[in-house]
Amino acid sequence: MSDLLTNKRSTLSAADWEQEALHVIAEQGIGALAVEPLARRMGITKGSFYWHFSSRESLLEQSLESWEGHDARNLASSLGAITDPRERLISFFRRVSREGLTHEVYSALCAAADHPQVKPVLDRVAERRMAHIAQAFEELGMPSETAEHHARLTYSVYLGFLQLQRQSQVPSLSSRQFEAYLDHVIETLIPRR
Repeated sequence: MSDLLTNKRSTLSAADWEQEALHVIAEQGIGALAVEPLARRMGITKGSFYWHFSSRESLLEQSLESWEGHDARNLASSLGAITDPRERLISFFRRVSREGLTHEVYSALCAAADHPQVKPVLDRVAERRMAHIAQAFEELGMPSETAEHHARLTYSVYLGFLQLQRQSQVPSLSSRQFEAYLDHVIETLIPRR
């Protein structure tokens, strides 16, 4: 049995700890992230944690860095690859409406926006996302300032949707109803050329 634990300990990477930490953050918030419960959740001893991290704060920092990097790469590769700006904005809404770890983590981080390790990450992510959205609106022919206002409004809708989801206040909609809602949001916020 100890060989099995040793083998499991030696095969866990820092990335495994970071990923599990992000799941805890998404499910229970920043405050729930603690070394011992995380180790129990992963089925290993907390001693193996210290092979990769010096403290809970270093795990949180690395987890947030990994999450932010993933978010930036995802934004660039998935939405950045769409050349038509209207389609890029539509894709933004379609993607954020799906539940996924990235959006769940972001929602949990928003709830801890005053945390000293979280605030700079949230600021960078929001700035990057809004710049991406504003650029699409500019490509649709809006003046820069108007595009920035539309980006802020679009991002506010996104944050509001996440908040409603987090508080379980999103009405239970069928797939068809939800698609109709998304279509309404898209038609309201994204002008046609």
